[in-house]
Amino acid sequence: MNAKVVTNTANSKVGISIAVLAVMIAAALPYWGNPYWMYEFVNIACFFIFAMMWNLLAGYGGMVSVGQQAFFGIGGYTMLALGNLAGVNPFIAIPLAAILAAILAYPLSKLAFRLQGGYFAIGTWVISEVVRLTVANIEMVGGGAGTSLTAFRGVSRTFRQYTTYWIALGCVVATIALIYIFLRSKQGLALQAIRDSEVAAESQGVDVQKMKLAVYIVAAFGCGLAGALYFVSNLRISPDAAFSVNWTAFGIFIVMIGGIGRIEGPIIGTILFWAINHYFSDFGTWYLIGLGVLAILMTLFAKEGIAGLLHKHFGWDVLTTKRIFKAS
Repeated sequence: MNAKVVTNTANSKVGISIAVLAVMIAAALPYWGNPYWMYEFVNIACFFIFAMMWNLLAGYGGMVSVGQQAFFGIGGYTMLALGNLAGVNPFIAIPLAAILAAILAYPLSKLAFRLQGGYFAIGTWVISEVVRLTVANIEMVGGGAGTSLTAFRGVSRTFRQYTTYWIALGCVVATIALIYIFLRSKQGLALQAIRDSEVAAESQGVDVQKMKLAVYIVAAFGCGLAGALYFVSNLRISPDAAFSVNWTAFGIFIVMIGGIGRIEGPIIGTILFWAINHYFSDFGTWYLIGLGVLAILMTLFAKEGIAGLLHKHFGWDVLTTKRIFKAS
C-alpha cells in the first residue's frame, strides 16, 4: 500500500489564492479609497497582530499571559523616544521598537517562567504594571500624562497616512505568512506538542524551556511591533493607553471568538471585534457587557470558536497546519 502525507487541501489552495488577490486590492486602497478606511485598517491591523501573538503564545504554546500589553507599550514608547528624542524617522523606529521589546522579553522571561498556570498569568500582569509605573515616572517621555509624537513635523499628512497604511498591510501579511510557515515546520510541531503535554514533548527530545523562551520573545516582538505601529498612527501616547490591560482582554476576546489554536481564528475574531466596536461602542457599559456575554456563550457552547465551527460543519480549513495521511 502506498501512502503520502498531504499538507494542503482544496480549501487551503483556494483560500490562499483569494487572500493574494485581496492583498493586491488592499495595496491599492490609498488610490481609490477614503483616508478614513486607511486609518481604520491600521487600528484593525494592530489588534490583529496583537491577537495573533497571544494566539501563538497561548493557543499554540500553552502559555496564558495577561501581560502582553507590557511589550505593546514598550514598542509604542520606544518608537516615540527614538522619533522625538533621537531624531529617528518614526517609520524606521517601528521595527527598532519591536526589536527592543524582544530584547527586554528575555530578562522579563526569567521572572515570568518561574511561575506556572494561573500564577504565570497573574505574574505577567504584575510585570506589565511595574513597567507601566516605571514609564509613568519618566518625564522625558511625558510622565503620567503622556505626550505627542512630534517627529512628523514637516511631513505631509498624505505621505504619513499612505506610508503608515502600507507598513500596516505589510506587517499583517508578514505576520500571517511567517506564523503559517513556522507552524508547518518541525519547530511548530514541537511547540504544539509542548502545549498538549510538556512531559511527553520532552520525552521526545524537545527542549521545552528553549522553545517556550523563543516563542515568548517572538510574541514580545510582535506586540512591540503592534504598539509602535498603533501610536505612529494615533500620534499620541500615555501610560494608561499603552499599558492598558484592555489590550490583552481584547486580544483574548478576539482569539476566543475566532478560534484559539487556529491561524484563521484571530483573522475572523478581529473582523468581528472591529464590527462590534465600530457599531456598538457608543452604548458604553452595555457594549462591554455584550462583549462579556458573547465571550461566555462562545466558551460554553463553541469552545473551538467560529473558525472551528466552520471547519466542523463545512470542512472549511484555509490555513491548515495539519498533516493528513492518505493511503492509495
